[in-house]
Order: sequence, then C-alpha cells, then structure tokens
Amino acid sequence: MNNLKLIIISGLPGSGKSTLAEAAAKKLNAPVFSVDPIESSIIKSGISRSFETGLAAYLVAETLASEHLKLGTSVIIDAVSPVNEAREMWHQLANKFNVPLIIIECTLNQETHKSRVESRVRNMHGIPEITWDEVEKRRKEYLPWNEERLIIDSAVNIEDNLDKALEYINNN
Repeated sequence: MNNLKLIIISGLPGSGKSTLAEAAAKKLNAPVFSVDPIESSIIKSGISRSFETGLAAYLVAETLASEHLKLGTSVIIDAVSPVNEAREMWHQLANKFNVPLIIIECTLNQETHKSRVESRVRNMHGIPEITWDEVEKRRKEYLPWNEERLIIDSAVNIEDNLDKALEYINNN
C-alpha cells in the first residue's frame, strides 16, 4: 500500500467479514485486528464475558491500530461496528492520524447468511457459536452506515470480492 489507511470491514456476524479481512491483509501486507479473537483472549484471562469484555476488545483493537498507524502501517479492523459509538471510534482514529477511513460492509441474502451461521464453527474460547436468532437480534440494533462505503455481497466468491475490495481500497 502506498498510502496509510484505516480499513474497517463491518457487517453482521457470519456475513464474511473475517474471510475478507484475512484475504485483504495477506494481499496488502497489513495487520488485521479482529474484535472477536481479542475478546476471546480477554475471557481466557479469567474475566467473565460481558458488555465490558466486548467494549475492551474494541478498545484493544483501537489501541493496536493506533500503534501501527503511528509506525506508518495501514491496518484492517474486523468488527461488526453496529452502533455509532464504535463507528465514532474509527472516525476519531482516522482523524488523529489524518488517514482515509475506508469502510467495507459485508452483506448476504438471508437464506445464505442463515445457512452459514448455522454451519459455522469458530471454537473461540468463552464465545459460544452465534445462533440465527442472535444474528436477527443484532440486525435490529445494527445501524445503517451513513458514510461512503463499499458493500460486498459475500455470496459472491472470495476472489471476486477481494478484487473489488482491493480496488476500492487502492482508489481511496
């Protein structure tokens, strides 16, 4: 990557965020900070899962991203980012380093999304596999993005989506 960037890959649980984030990280040689594994590590330390462990995971991702941006390395954040508070965190971080905030939102049609959620096994310590009912509950609190963003249909193959994402990242 020629220019320093903060890349947010957002979307509901099971929408393909991590798959896209990891593929982009390999191509861009950029670190990816994924909120779920961070929260799992916090829980593994003996802290019971709660709203606070989720918040702490976002704050750890923000801190790690800040440290890398300070060193001149672009970063990718893999997080649902469903509410304004999370999104404002990313805006503030981009402003702090005067870097573009590039948002990619992963979506899926309901049938494919449900099938993926029901068959997904992540084996994260302290974080149970999410159910379709929980995804539907999260959908109700997931605010629409007002910012310019690339919307990726994760039902499309990863190679095509990665190409679209890389083109969007490189042009912003």
